[in-house]
Amino acid sequence: MYQNYNVYAVCTFAAIGGGLFGFDISSMSGVLATQAYMNYFRVHGRYRQGAITGAMAGGSFFGTLASSFIADRMSRKTAIQIAAVIWVVGSIFQTAANGIGMLVFGRAVAGIGAGIASAMVPVYQAEIAPKEIRGRVVALQQWAITWGILIQYFIQYGASSVDGGPNNPHQSTLAFRIPWGVQIFPAILLAVGMFFVPFSPRWLAGQDRWEESIRVLANLHGHGDIGHPKVLAQYREIEEAMTFEREAGGSAIKVLTQPRILNRVILTVSIQMWSQLCGVNVMMYYIVYMMQAAGVHNILLIASIQYILNVLFTLPAILYIDKWGRRPSLLYGALSMMTLLFLVAALSGAYGVPNPRTDPALNAVSWLIVGNPPVSRAIVACSYLFVCTFALTWGPTSWTYPSEIFPTGIRAKAVSLATASNWAWNCALAFAVPTLFETINWKMYIVFAIFNLCAFVHCWLTVRETKGKTLEEMEEVFESGRPAWRGVASGSRLDKLQRDIAEGNVKVKIKSRSRRYETLEGL
Repeated sequence: MYQNYNVYAVCTFAAIGGGLFGFDISSMSGVLATQAYMNYFRVHGRYRQGAITGAMAGGSFFGTLASSFIADRMSRKTAIQIAAVIWVVGSIFQTAANGIGMLVFGRAVAGIGAGIASAMVPVYQAEIAPKEIRGRVVALQQWAITWGILIQYFIQYGASSVDGGPNNPHQSTLAFRIPWGVQIFPAILLAVGMFFVPFSPRWLAGQDRWEESIRVLANLHGHGDIGHPKVLAQYREIEEAMTFEREAGGSAIKVLTQPRILNRVILTVSIQMWSQLCGVNVMMYYIVYMMQAAGVHNILLIASIQYILNVLFTLPAILYIDKWGRRPSLLYGALSMMTLLFLVAALSGAYGVPNPRTDPALNAVSWLIVGNPPVSRAIVACSYLFVCTFALTWGPTSWTYPSEIFPTGIRAKAVSLATASNWAWNCALAFAVPTLFETINWKMYIVFAIFNLCAFVHCWLTVRETKGKTLEEMEEVFESGRPAWRGVASGSRLDKLQRDIAEGNVKVKIKSRSRRYETLEGL
C-alpha cells in the first residue's frame, strides 16, 4: 500500500483530528441565537444549556483516558482512525436529534472520538518529527483546531439564514442539522487517509519491530537510506532510551508515579488546566453571550472576525515556536491575557448596568453595556487581542509541550492524563460560564485574569525549555538539577552522534528478527 513519508504532509493530515476538537468548540456557538434551536429544544435555564454544551467535553474526558490503551496496543495511527469512526457515529446522532436527550447522547459519543484524537494526534506528530521542526508540526494540531472552529462557525452562520434567518420564529431545524451533519465528512476523510501514512517509528521500536522502525525513520528523515547518519543517530538514541526504560522496569502506573516522572505529569496536567482557565472558553463557547453583554449588534458577524483572527495568528506560532521556544510563549502569553481580561472587567464594571430584563433575547446575561458604542468597541477589541494572544502563545504550546517531555513507553498514557485535564476543565467551564454570566457577570473576567497570574508564576518556576532537544534528551533536560528559570545548555547530543557516525567513529547495530543484530557496513 502507498505510504506518504513527507513529515509535513503526514503531520498536517493527522492534524485533521485536531479539527474535530475545533468543530466541537464552535458546534454550539453559531446555533445558540437561532430561533430554530431555541424553539425546537426549548432550552430554558442555564443548567440545561450547560449540560448540552458540556456533554461533548465530558465524553472527551473519558475518550482521552481510554486513548492511551488503544494507542499503546494498536498503534497511534489506529487510535486516530478509531477516534474518527466514533466521531462519525456521534455526529449522526446529533444531526438526527429529536430532543435534548438524544442531542446530549450524540455530543457525548462524538466527544469520546474528539478526546481520543486530541490526545493521540500530538503524540503521533511528536514521534514522527525531527527535533528541528517538532514544535512546528505539533502546533499544526492547534492550527487545525482553529480551522475547525472557523469552518464550523461559518457553516452555522450560513445555515442560520435558512427560512428567513435566525430571528424567524418558524425557522426550520435545518439551521442546526446542516452544520452538525457536515462535520461527519472530515472524520471520514481522516479515517480513510490514515491508512496511507506510516506507523510511529518509536511505537514500532516499542513493539520490538526494529527493522520496520528504521525503515520508517529512513523514509521520513533519510530519503529512504537506512545508512544515513541522521537515521542511524536517531535509531541509536531510540534504542538506548528503550533499553534504559526496560531496565528500569515496572508497570506504566509505577513509572508514572516515580518522582522524576510524576513531576512532569503534574506539570503537563497543570499546563492543560491553565490553557482552559486562561479564559479562552468564554471567548469561544460563549462569544454570543459576551457580545450580548457588551451591547454589540450583528453578533454572528462580529464573532466570525474573532475566529478568523484565531486562525491567522496561530500561523506565526507554527513558523517560529522552534525559534522563540516554549517557555517564553507560556510566560508572555499569560501576562498579556491577564492584562486584557482586567481591561474588559474594568470597562464592563465601570460602564455597565444591570439587565432590565426588557428583551427576552438577553436573558442569558445579567449585566449590559447600554448606549455606549465606544466602550462596546473597546471590549470587542480586547476580545480580539485576547484571542490573538492565545493563538500566538498558549494555543499551540499547550499541545506541543506535553507531547515531547515523556519517555516513549509511557508517553501515550502521560499525554492522555494531561489532555484529560484539558477536557475536564473544558467540561466544568461549559457548565459554569453560563452561571457566571448570570450571577457575577463582569467580575468573572477578574477571576480568569487571576488564573492567568497564577499560570505565569507556576510556569516561571517549573517550565523548562525543550526546543532543539530530541525526545530522548528530555531526561537530561529535566534531571539536570538546574532551576527552570536558569535554562538548559544549548545544542543536542544527536548532532554530535550524527557527526561521529558520518566520520566512521561510531558503528550502529540494527536489531533484526532473524539475527539479534545486523551491523551496517561502510560507515
